[in-house]
Amino acid sequence: MDSILTANIELFERRAGIIKAMANATRLLIVDTLSVSDRTVGELTDIVNLDISTVSRHLLVLRNAGIVSCRRDGNSIIYHLRTPCVLNFMSCVEKVIAHEREEPDNGSHCDSCG
Repeated sequence: MDSILTANIELFERRAGIIKAMANATRLLIVDTLSVSDRTVGELTDIVNLDISTVSRHLLVLRNAGIVSCRRDGNSIIYHLRTPCVLNFMSCVEKVIAHEREEPDNGSHCDSCG
C-alpha cells in the first residue's frame, strides 16, 4: 500500500476514534460541563446522575481520546477540557440539527458551509 495512503488511513482512523469517543450523550454532557469549569469526578457524577465507576469509565474514554485531562489537587482529581476546540465541532452539529429542522433535503447549505 502506498505510504501516503497508509498515513491518510491512520489519520482517518484516529479521527474516527475521537469522534467515537464523543458519540455518547453522557460524554457530551461531561464535555459541555467541563467547557464551563473544571470538575471532580464526584461533581460530574452528581451532574450526570450516574454512579462513579460509570462516570470514571466515560472520563477514561475522553482522556484516551485526548479530549479531557486531569490533575491532582490534594486528595481530589480535577478534570478539565484539554481541547476546547471540540466545541467547534459541536457548534457545527447544532447547525446541522437546526438546518434539518428548517428545510430538510432542499439542497441548500448552512451559512458557514457556503
